[in-house]
Amino acid sequence: MDRRSYLKGSGAAIAGMGLSGCLGSLTGGSGETITIGSDIPYKPFEYREADGTLVGFDVEIAEAVFGEEMGRDYEFKQTSFDGIINSLNNGNFRLIMSAMTINDERAKEVDFSDPYFTAYQTVIVLKDGNISSKEDLKGKNVGVQKGTTGEGAAEGLKEEFGGDLTLKSFDQITGAFDALLNNQVSAVINDNTVNGEFANQNDDVVFLEGEGAASDAGQEAPPYLTLTVENYGIAFRQDDDDFRKEVNDAIAAIKENGTYDDIYSNYFQG
Repeated sequence: MDRRSYLKGSGAAIAGMGLSGCLGSLTGGSGETITIGSDIPYKPFEYREADGTLVGFDVEIAEAVFGEEMGRDYEFKQTSFDGIINSLNNGNFRLIMSAMTINDERAKEVDFSDPYFTAYQTVIVLKDGNISSKEDLKGKNVGVQKGTTGEGAAEGLKEEFGGDLTLKSFDQITGAFDALLNNQVSAVINDNTVNGEFANQNDDVVFLEGEGAASDAGQEAPPYLTLTVENYGIAFRQDDDDFRKEVNDAIAAIKENGTYDDIYSNYFQG
């Protein structure tokens, strides 16, 4: 299987349905600068290049939505994912754009935009290790990022195994990846595109194969085990309905005019 095929197919389902930042605000609109809370690094969604420039899929979508469609200034504000919803509701930024899965638990505390990406929780392992099926994870340590749906998927797997699974939680996903390479965990459970980006850069890391949630849901399943099927959304405080509707209109516009597809192809095709 082509290693880059790990990254294909994730956003396509949502694409048919809605830069630069972070060295400061961008010009192009009136009113207050929109502050965007985001967990960085989370490649390929938001990460810094060697010169410090913030790039990524979410970063380019933000430019298309806020800069081009809405004509507004905006800036990204780095924050830990584990406390990102509390930070939003405490007024530390206007919204969250951080590869965040829409789910019922989070929807009790925030309101979400229309979905703009589809993802799956997946498992990566060392190619020459002793893990070749989901059942092989019983009794093993798995790495996850705190506060993510990857952590939730791992907890679900632990329950499926009758508690016979140990979770090692890290503040950032890079910590879990390092632990895998150092044999401190046997696997990492995380979003398919982020896992795929890491596997694409490390020849000794592969996806754990097998059928799972995507095939169970009747979707065209990717060629690896999927523990969940999820949609990403932009999160807002629950008193920000008018602004959320404006953002939804802008998301719809970039899907309609082809900008979304162009950005998507920069990160998840070829």
